[in-house]
Order: sequence, then C-alpha cells, then structure tokens
Amino acid sequence: MVLYNNCTEPSIYWYNDWMEFIDSHCHLHDEEFFSAEAAEGVLKRSIAAGVRRVMVIGTSLNDSKNAVRFAENHTKNVWATIGAHPQGDGIEDVSAELVNTVDGFAELKSPKIVAIGEIGLDYHCKGCERESQMRLFEEMMQVARDRKLPVVFHIREAYDDAWSIIDNFSGVRGVVHSFSDDETRLEQALKRDFYVGVNGLATFAPIPLPPIERMLLETDAPFLAPVPHRGKPNEPAYVPDIARFVARKLDVALDDVARITTENSVKLFSLD
Repeated sequence: MVLYNNCTEPSIYWYNDWMEFIDSHCHLHDEEFFSAEAAEGVLKRSIAAGVRRVMVIGTSLNDSKNAVRFAENHTKNVWATIGAHPQGDGIEDVSAELVNTVDGFAELKSPKIVAIGEIGLDYHCKGCERESQMRLFEEMMQVARDRKLPVVFHIREAYDDAWSIIDNFSGVRGVVHSFSDDETRLEQALKRDFYVGVNGLATFAPIPLPPIERMLLETDAPFLAPVPHRGKPNEPAYVPDIARFVARKLDVALDDVARITTENSVKLFSLD
C-alpha cells in the first residue's frame, strides 16, 4: 500500500537559513508507504523546509536492511537504525527462530547505523504475545549493549515490564519514541536520563511535554501528521509545525527549539 505517489506540496515554512531541524524518526525508506520516486520528493521538501537530516527506522530485519540501504544512498542527509518492532514482522521473527534473527542484526554493519530500534513492548492489542515481545526486547537490548549504540524505544501500555528489562542494562542511552503516556511515565523516562520523542500526536492529544533539553523532534512519517496537516500522510517537512507547537506550549523561541533539539539528536546518535 503506497501512500505517496503524486504528493502535494506541503505548506511553505519560514525559517532562518541557519535554523536546522532533524527528524529523528520516520519510515521514508519503506516502499509500503512511499514509492521510490515519492521518497525522493519528500526528502527534497524536508531539506527545503530546514529539516536537513532524517533518521529512517528499522522495524524488522528485512526492513532494517532497507533502511540502511536507503541511508547509504543518501549519504549527506539520512542515517538509519536497525530494530525489531514488538508487533508485526519483528515479532513474527521471534516465533520463527530468535537466534538467527538476533544474529542477523548483530552482523548487519554500516557506518550509517547509529542506533538500535525501534524495539520495546506494545500491549495495546488484545491477546498480544507478551512473552515473545519480552524475549525479543531483551535480546535486542543485548545487541545495543554489545555494539555500544543508543536505543530507540517503542513502549505502549507496557512501561512496568519495559522498565524491568531496561534497568538490567544500566548505562544504555536512548529515546522513548512517540511518548503518549502521563506525567508519571514521563518522569520515569527522564529519571533514567532518556530523551523523549515528540511528534504530531502532541499537537492534538493531551500529552505532557518533556523539557526542551531532553526532547527530540520526530514525525513517525507517514503516521501522526501534526496540526494543521491532519488527514494527510505525514512527512519530515512537517517537523517545523511540531517545533512551532512546542515553542508556543513551552514559551520558548522557535530558534531555541530548533537548536536544542538538533543538538540533542546529534549528541544521542553521534551524527556527523
């Protein structure tokens, strides 16, 4: 299901020529959502909007390989993560052969790989395979530790079990992607010195924001388009809309939001 073939142009953004944003989480490489031609147009629009670097996120072994390939073909603007989403293809690998799956991630090499993720736990669906999710999460956390890479966490309605696993891997750095819980969960993430991903969901749902010093901006494109783009496929060029929302909500200057969140992404992922 390709969502992008003949994309319409996003709104024109105003930004200073030195203002830079980073989309720390998107799925621009996934041809289920973006045709190859459309992905090129989306990437060009993101750069024109001041979103000059993007992170494409792996959700299974095969998807991670595609993310790395996409990043290697866009050496100046794109970096990749490798991971197994707790639902979908990622978790199906567990029931097949966990050892081979984990070995596949361990053997996947590229200078464009800057994190392990998205990995974690998701208990939102009824009857989800919690035991399999936890097994996969533990194994992938070990991969992150072995490779000394930060983690992109996907945690949904599963924080207690997630913390019990994460706390066994002291010193692991990371970001809680698409945070959508309450103040208590936010404080738990911040106490563990994690960054928190803020995306379009925050522009239309009552979600607490982390302090700007612990925030990364992301889109999760093509999902979760921010206001005023609700109903459209999301894309990295909409990061400035999220930044403007954050600036208003936290009463800080837009250029500070751009500068600090960009610095946070560069620091966490050791970007060039």
